[in-house]
Amino acid sequence: MALRTLASKKALSLALGGGSRPLAAAAAARGGATTVSLPDLPYDFGALEPAISGEIMRLHHQKHHATYVANYNKALEQLDAAVSKGDASAVVQLQGAIKFNGGGHVNHSIFWKNLKPISEGGGEPPHGKLGWAIDEHFGSFEALVKKMNAEGAALQGSGWVWLALDKEAKKLSVETTPNQDPLVTKGASFVPLLGIDVWEHAYYLQYKNVKPDYLNNIWKVMNWKYAGEVYENVHA
Repeated sequence: MALRTLASKKALSLALGGGSRPLAAAAAARGGATTVSLPDLPYDFGALEPAISGEIMRLHHQKHHATYVANYNKALEQLDAAVSKGDASAVVQLQGAIKFNGGGHVNHSIFWKNLKPISEGGGEPPHGKLGWAIDEHFGSFEALVKKMNAEGAALQGSGWVWLALDKEAKKLSVETTPNQDPLVTKGASFVPLLGIDVWEHAYYLQYKNVKPDYLNNIWKVMNWKYAGEVYENVHA
């Protein structure tokens, strides 16, 4: 039991970009299961307008993310019960729910940090080490934006597009993951610097089916300071 709980903590920590920071939603031990809670947004729901409407942010955070948290915690409780009973079939069956809802929590906890109101510096291009690395690996900041937009627009169904740092190869790359798979599913060495949610719930109320418009406008509220801090912490 202790090993399973420890593994759960470690997996969530890695998915959030390494073990040096606590989970965005504080973990608490309850009944042997490592539960998570919905993190507060660091800004008001309407603070990202007009790029992202307050209505979308409220629903996205209060309904969608909250549902991932609730379902993840429920699945962990069911897993504890299955392990206690030695029910291997139930343990295997629960892995999908744990991955989907745990991934939804991990991904959205990163996503909220990746955004920042324009009045507080959102949208300002990256500087320092991350800015230099982007120029080195993609040719220019504009080329990176174009690549991420293209990858996000081409992603069929639901998923995420990421600016990733491979900490072993010391290389930046653009990656996509389906559904709510966190970036760590592409490899344990990948650290998420920036992730864009391309599920319809992230944009449809405002942009309808014109996903490219959403992708173009989200850069106006991107928090490159946060991405730069993650990059430098990994390189420290």
